[in-house]
Amino acid sequence: MPQNSPPADPSRAEASTAKSKADPRLTPPRGAARIVARERLLTQLLDARRKRCVVLQGPAGCGKTSVVIAWREALLSLGFDIAWLTLAPEDNDLAHFLDYLVASLAQVDPAMCREATLLGGRGMDDETVERTVIALVRGIASHPNDVVLVLDDLHHIGNARNHEALQWLLDYAPANLHLVLVSRGTVPLSLGRPRDQGLVLELDMRDLRFTAAESEAFLKAQLGDIGPRDARQMHEQTDGWVAGLQLFAMRLKKKKQGAEDSTSADSLAHAQLHDARGFAEYFEREVLSRLAPPEVELLVRMASCTRLCAPLCIALIGDERSPAEVRALLARLESDNLFIAPIESSGSETWYRLNPLFRETLLERFHARSELHQREVHLAAWIWFRDHEQPDEAVRHALLAGESAAAADLVLRVARTMQIKGDLRKLIGLIRLLPVAEVQTRIGLRLWMVHLHLYAREFDACAAGIARLQSDIPASDAHSRYRLILLQAALAVQRDDTDEALSVLPLLQQIPADADSLAVGGRNNLLSWIHMRRGEYEEARRIQREAPHLLVDGQPLMGTSAGLLNGRCIAGFSYALEGKFIQVERISRDVLFDADQRGSAAAEAACFAAALLGEVLYEFSDLEAARKLLEDRIDVLERVSIPDSVLRVLTVLSAAHWVAGHRLDAFAYLERLEEYALQHGLHRLVAHSVAEQIHRHLLCGQFEAAEAGLARIDMMAARIASTPSGTVAEIHAMAERSHIDWCVAHEDFDGAAMRLQLLIPFCEARGWQRHVAYFQMQAAVIDARRGRTDAARHAVLAALRRGHRLGLVRSLLDADPGALDLIAKVVQEEPHDPVLSFYVSRLQAAHQTTLSSGVTPALPSGNRSAPTAGAEMLSERETRVVSLLAQALPNKKIARTLGISPETVKWHLKNIYGKLGVTSRDEAVARVRDFELGSAPVAGAADEAD
Repeated sequence: MPQNSPPADPSRAEASTAKSKADPRLTPPRGAARIVARERLLTQLLDARRKRCVVLQGPAGCGKTSVVIAWREALLSLGFDIAWLTLAPEDNDLAHFLDYLVASLAQVDPAMCREATLLGGRGMDDETVERTVIALVRGIASHPNDVVLVLDDLHHIGNARNHEALQWLLDYAPANLHLVLVSRGTVPLSLGRPRDQGLVLELDMRDLRFTAAESEAFLKAQLGDIGPRDARQMHEQTDGWVAGLQLFAMRLKKKKQGAEDSTSADSLAHAQLHDARGFAEYFEREVLSRLAPPEVELLVRMASCTRLCAPLCIALIGDERSPAEVRALLARLESDNLFIAPIESSGSETWYRLNPLFRETLLERFHARSELHQREVHLAAWIWFRDHEQPDEAVRHALLAGESAAAADLVLRVARTMQIKGDLRKLIGLIRLLPVAEVQTRIGLRLWMVHLHLYAREFDACAAGIARLQSDIPASDAHSRYRLILLQAALAVQRDDTDEALSVLPLLQQIPADADSLAVGGRNNLLSWIHMRRGEYEEARRIQREAPHLLVDGQPLMGTSAGLLNGRCIAGFSYALEGKFIQVERISRDVLFDADQRGSAAAEAACFAAALLGEVLYEFSDLEAARKLLEDRIDVLERVSIPDSVLRVLTVLSAAHWVAGHRLDAFAYLERLEEYALQHGLHRLVAHSVAEQIHRHLLCGQFEAAEAGLARIDMMAARIASTPSGTVAEIHAMAERSHIDWCVAHEDFDGAAMRLQLLIPFCEARGWQRHVAYFQMQAAVIDARRGRTDAARHAVLAALRRGHRLGLVRSLLDADPGALDLIAKVVQEEPHDPVLSFYVSRLQAAHQTTLSSGVTPALPSGNRSAPTAGAEMLSERETRVVSLLAQALPNKKIARTLGISPETVKWHLKNIYGKLGVTSRDEAVARVRDFELGSAPVAGAADEAD
């Protein structure tokens, strides 16, 4: 210690003690009470309670202090001692800072601060300050408990010597000292060493912002009642910023009070303006007042863009600021957490976005500028985004700059690239931004509009657009005319209209010699589909096999990766129509793997492959795998796939649930298929749904419902031609199958056999080999019941040989409940055939697996101990949903009954299943009925529910 240091001032210890008793800065602020449970953050903080340093860094009003207060309460219950210091601008004075630092720790135990207090009055040179910190460290180390020191509002400390004192405290900290640094800006300490040692937890705005669920919980606590949609909208507008949500809540409370006191409430527009003014005041005070005018000017121009990076900002400001100054401002805004957040890195640049409410405040200033000034800014943005190949942003700014023609030309230029990347939804948005006049004057954009109508399943609008373009495209424009033909054929596929597709076939084959690879690929896929519908499966596959070897401009045809995957799916689909599931499995698994790697660009191929693989998994009796694969994809698949994919997915899910004993779910999926088919005018799919419902009604003994379905399918069959072909042939087959089921259920075996004699060759002629195997097995059971033993034996063997060759399992088992017993009997009486015996053992193993896990659905073991807990947790709305489930209503009908959306019904079902510990409608209904009876779940509950 220097010899000339002044003597210690004993009054400082007394001052520190008095200060600790009276100064509110030494206790947590009362106004920062917990506003909503932050379990996510509290879990992180509690896990980090033994770390040396915890940093919470974020802008004003993001809940930093509130979450630390909640954490403090939890730590006190765990035996931690907590010291608190809220810093202020006057603490930039080193002596002042040290006094308060010592005083905060003296609240925990004056004894551990005694030596530091004595040293505090002996000067402010570096050696004395360091000795004071060391004295504190020693005192803390001797304390029996862990000590947490919270330094709130650290951003007020800008003095480098204060930073150095804190750095010493961090570097010398004993194991029982844990520093908590709460700041709006970057913490001015070196955390490298403890960070590398795993002793630091750092939380920033990405962690501190409310999640959507937390925002909803907060708004409900503040307002009492608010809908999920409104809560989510406020969450998105505030970006989860707590102070923004508080301001919203305050405004809404005032609005409600005003509405109660007057005859009419303020309009929404007025309320939004009122909110904007409140936020503007906040941002003026907390952010803009701290910036120089040139910096504010840059922020105002930045607000014109939804996202930004340094080079873009440099372009926006032009020559008014140097690039170095722009980059420095961005760095400062980010480090000080002034409502700008990094969202991604691209190359060497970081992209940012402004807090939505802060951006709205800045946009008010921007829109107050002259129209000429605004256009100049948007023009700079348009040019920058165009040159950096970001068309979505470029188009928006071009339109705002008054360059609508340039915007339309850009959309036309990038449309094909966006299609290849799988950005059709984004392309739709860009075209809809364009003025109608700009679209109508460009044939290319009109063709894209037709394409997008097809993508959105707006089939009437698509057909109308095709009709108008047929007369508007010049005969000399061969490429545009061929694109129109492709669209016409694609519409026929989506409408399941084989006759229309066949009428286009001659034009489809006349492809221009210099057509691009995408046109050739699209034409090949459409040709394959038409050939499949004519039963020409090998021809359909030949087209796909030869496609990669075709030459376009002297180069092999590759098209797009998604297009090639679609072609492979079509080949797989041709095998599925035949019933060759061994080949279908190989193709669908490979395609699904490749498609999932490519993301949205291959979404259509992924859905197509999933539909095929789901059918394979069901056929191989892997029911749970089929459900798991398809149930998560069904909503997307209905929107992007061809009708055949939707048909396969919904019938597979229905069948899988049926075998598992979930009868309500089985019927629900069939009704969903029927609603989908009726919505899009797909009569073949309606026939499949009705036929499956008839089959299941008869198995349940519900003859009236089955008879009504039979009348419907007969009316459909009567409307088709006397010699059915193409897709309508399936309607005839489904009607015949339904009559056969009806005859079997009424023991009219002669009538069933007579119809099967006609139906089997009908299917054989069309290459539907799986159906042939199914009906052969059904015919065998019927012959056995008629006493025709030899005919039954021949039919069983024929079905088994065909089934083994195709890889069928469920098709034979589902033909009749007595099919497996007959198979076993016939095979036992035949000379030993190892291949046939092996195949039959597979069928028996599949049947045994479904018996052990299907008819009596088991509840998860973890839910058996407290059977009444779930029922008590169901809300009134959820209980009503379960009661409607018991009536076998599909989601859309439940939604209409309750006056809610189908998506909300799905959300309720997810919650219900979770609360009850079940996985299906049947299990939910059965479990609730058990609760009502006051008994535990029993075997067969699902059957009783039906």
